Amino acid sequence: SNNITGVRTSLLFFCLCVFLLCVSVFLLSVCFYVVCVSVFLLSVCFYVVCVSAFLLSVCFYVVCVSAFLLSVCFYVVCVSVFLLSVCFYVVCVSVFLLSGRCAEDLYKGIQSSDSGVRCDSLKQLASVSTDVTFAQEFISRDGHLLLVKIVEDSNDRVPLLSWQTVVPLIMTHTLTGFMELMDHGIVSWENLSAEFIKKIASFVNAKAMDASIQQVSLAILESMVLSSSSLFQLVKQEVTMERLLSHLQVTNQQIQTKAMALLMALLQTAGDADRQVHMLSLHLCLSLSASVGDEMAHYLYVLQSVTLNHLELRMRMPLDSYNQDQREILHNLRQAAFETESENSLSNERRRSLCAKEFKKLGFSNNSNPGQDLLRTPPGLLALDTMSYFASRYPDAYSRFVLENSSREDKHECPFARGSIQLTLILCEILRIGEPPSETGSNYHPIFFSQDRLLEELFCVCIQLVNKTWKEMRATQEDFDKVMQVVREQITRTLSSKPTSLELFKNKVNALNYSEILKLRQTERLHQEETLAPPVLELKERLKPELLELIRQQRLNRLCQGTLFRKISSRRRQDKLWYCRLSPNHKVLHFGDVEEETETPAIEGLQEKIPVADIKALLTGKDCPHMKENKGKQTKEVLDLAFSITYDVEEYSLNFIASSRIDFCLWTDGLSVLLGRDMSSECMRSELEILLSMEIKLRLLDLENVPIPDNAPPVPKPPSNYNFCYDFSQTEQ
Repeated sequence: SNNITGVRTSLLFFCLCVFLLCVSVFLLSVCFYVVCVSVFLLSVCFYVVCVSAFLLSVCFYVVCVSAFLLSVCFYVVCVSVFLLSVCFYVVCVSVFLLSGRCAEDLYKGIQSSDSGVRCDSLKQLASVSTDVTFAQEFISRDGHLLLVKIVEDSNDRVPLLSWQTVVPLIMTHTLTGFMELMDHGIVSWENLSAEFIKKIASFVNAKAMDASIQQVSLAILESMVLSSSSLFQLVKQEVTMERLLSHLQVTNQQIQTKAMALLMALLQTAGDADRQVHMLSLHLCLSLSASVGDEMAHYLYVLQSVTLNHLELRMRMPLDSYNQDQREILHNLRQAAFETESENSLSNERRRSLCAKEFKKLGFSNNSNPGQDLLRTPPGLLALDTMSYFASRYPDAYSRFVLENSSREDKHECPFARGSIQLTLILCEILRIGEPPSETGSNYHPIFFSQDRLLEELFCVCIQLVNKTWKEMRATQEDFDKVMQVVREQITRTLSSKPTSLELFKNKVNALNYSEILKLRQTERLHQEETLAPPVLELKERLKPELLELIRQQRLNRLCQGTLFRKISSRRRQDKLWYCRLSPNHKVLHFGDVEEETETPAIEGLQEKIPVADIKALLTGKDCPHMKENKGKQTKEVLDLAFSITYDVEEYSLNFIASSRIDFCLWTDGLSVLLGRDMSSECMRSELEILLSMEIKLRLLDLENVPIPDNAPPVPKPPSNYNFCYDFSQTEQ
């Protein structure tokens, strides 16, 4: 048994050893496998590194080749630029040499005793002098002085026909070449002698003179005037205004244009006194002239714009309350309108009270400090200038205007100061003061050339027109903007008829009264409606629902913003305020009492509310409960601004009195939208008409001046086949 036990133990130990050996072999095989895999991965990595190195070497090779090609291209470009610069240098040298040779030949040809050679040389000079290189060469040889000497040595009068037109041709080419040379700015105009300028002026003043000579002479004198003030004085002394104006009446359009250009240069450089005389002379000339050409009209338009723009500085400058001179002008306006006792004997408080009262009668909004009304620019100080001019130039009309309106009720009086400020602004806009002249504009006012102070004189006529139209319209203070709109139309229509004098303008604008304006508007409206084609009318009907919805949304947004209302008690006291606004979800009206300085209270601060679903009706005017309670005690103005909403039962109502007609229209329209009704206010109709007109004009903008057919055009026949397409792939590439 002991042997058996030993054998078993030996076998067991042997099995254990075999097992351990097998496990070791297995682990070694696993390690060997891992080593093999690692070696494989390392070989793969090495392969990737080799491939990457190969690709990098290829990229480096490509970069080197590209750099080489770029360097070759750069070298080619450099060589090309060098060759071009050499060619350009050769050309410049050639041109310089040719210009010098040409200048030398022409210089000698001009000095030739043969009149034919001399004339040909001057003709060629007039054509080649436009080149600056040639001009420099010719001037370096004192060629311009040679031309000056030719002009100075000429006879005092170059006849129209002499030596079979050779002499006029020589002088024409001489002056043309001289003008071209001087245009380059190489030589100053101030270096010219007085004798030369007098000779050029004699060509302009001569009655029997070749037209081409006078045309070039006028251009030379214009350049002189614009170049220097000293030359302006000399030209002004030599050229007679009568002769210059006579050139404007000739049939030759070129001479007429050049004469107008010289006249414009003289007017722009002249002082105010000379300008007024020249303007009146120009007006007389234009009135005698049968017609004005397009180029002449442009010159007149530019002259008008430049002259009127001298007023821009005053138009852009507000009144300075610390300026003693400006304050003195204001007080002179007051004293000229009212005959008051000596103010020195009055106390300071009494004097201030009297001044404030009189400034209020004059129509200033801020009667205690009237200078505040003149802070707006434009018209700025220009309004003060026009009022002062009217009061000093036409004192009787000024006093009559102020005293007549002082005797009316406050709401029916036409405010002189407010109307003057607005009228000055209207005149500035109509006359386009402050706008630079257009390069193609030709719309000038002939009346401008008949008056030395057009704006002030127009103001004196039109401010009386304002008073006349105010009475014709039976206007109140609320109608001020409507009156000024009618006055603008009266002035614009009258100026469009091109009146030639202030008296003619005055007669026409006074004849165009308010009733005539209404007739003209009605005629134009009917004409416009008659010319509307059925497709346009159909478009108008299609656009109306969309625009009505836009107005509805605006009304609801206005109700959500809220409005401040005043309470009117049985004792007519208006010291209590309350605020009402619609909730953002349009379901509840919130209202409550507020303080005087409150602007827009929050909804949470309004104590009471009414659900929109409980509102039964909207009442206006005499039907309102708070108007029935005080029947017979309410004025028409209050009745027109009153409205109420009833809720729950008839005896409960929320009563409103709007502060203005606009607020009344906004709230009644908004409440009508909440109740599912149609809006019916005049503001809604006006806004709808404006929006429709604007929308239709925008829709038909591309169809301007294109007749719209009454019927739609016929549909074209279909094509014979549909084997056509457009290849978008090319576009995408």
